[in-house]
Amino acid sequence: MTSNTPDRSRTRFPGISSRAYEHPADRSALVALRSLSGFDTVLRRLAGLFSERAIRLMFLGGTVRASESQYRHLYDIMRDSAYILDLPEVPELYVTQDPTPNAMTIGVDNPFIVVNTGLIDLLDDEELRFVVGHEVGHVLSGHAVYRTMAMILTNLGARIAWLPLGNIAIAAILMGLNEWQRKSELSADRAGLLAGQDVEAAKRALMKLAGGARLSEMDAESFLEQAREYDAAGDVRDGLLKFLNLLNRSHPYAVIRFAELDRWARDGEYARVLGGDYERRADDSSASISEEIKNAAKAYQESWSRSADPFIGAVKGVAEGAVNAGEKLFGRFGRGPDDNQQN
Repeated sequence: MTSNTPDRSRTRFPGISSRAYEHPADRSALVALRSLSGFDTVLRRLAGLFSERAIRLMFLGGTVRASESQYRHLYDIMRDSAYILDLPEVPELYVTQDPTPNAMTIGVDNPFIVVNTGLIDLLDDEELRFVVGHEVGHVLSGHAVYRTMAMILTNLGARIAWLPLGNIAIAAILMGLNEWQRKSELSADRAGLLAGQDVEAAKRALMKLAGGARLSEMDAESFLEQAREYDAAGDVRDGLLKFLNLLNRSHPYAVIRFAELDRWARDGEYARVLGGDYERRADDSSASISEEIKNAAKAYQESWSRSADPFIGAVKGVAEGAVNAGEKLFGRFGRGPDDNQQN
């Protein structure tokens, strides 16, 4: 039986800004983009070239739209997640027949969410709350920007492949976008946890996405230990191979997502937001670009310090130097009036 009432009371976050849960590297990029006058207009025009409306019509015609009469339990989860994260509008949600457990957010002007039947069959309702909340987090953050930009650049790369160094330049930009998108997935995992407010359900969902439905055959502590083993990675050669494996991936590996969400919950950030201490949407326009870039640099440096990866240790000095140089460079270009007064 499905009712309009959520199965239990959850904390709501009125006026919450996506900055409250975004990974620092993701947040700094978004703050910078939001500060660019006219960027949204340009992006919408570019997105129009790839017919966002046509994509929505494809799902409207070929899938099932969740509503009070179709996939009611999923529709209630979506409405509840949008209510908890105080989304201005509830996105449309479509269910598509596909055994691959997956979900995605599509669109710039009116983002909508697509959930595969394989995901519904794999997860229980609390785990689905985490996944739907993850997608709602993408909507609130505006993460469709990444896919739109990547699609535009991929098409551009095909057109300028004949130019000297053309493909190399596009490839370098796409590598940066992939790194950005991987961090955006960590952000969305945090949003999913805030929407569902069940740490164990979030962990179960990530384990099932990695190993399937047989949860009795898996163990959360062993999975976390697996993440530590992946991080330690043998020698420098293994670390380099991990780096190369990630270059073209839009999502971090499941063990990394599991470990990052576990750390965010244990380190007190989750409890802080749950207690009402979080950034508000009304203050987004006053966010400091240079401060967010410093936070991103700090997050990378802390991540490298925690890592047991010998490859990270070997290149740490070079990487930190590059981060510091980038921080100074972007700090100059991103400095607003408030930042100038402080310096």
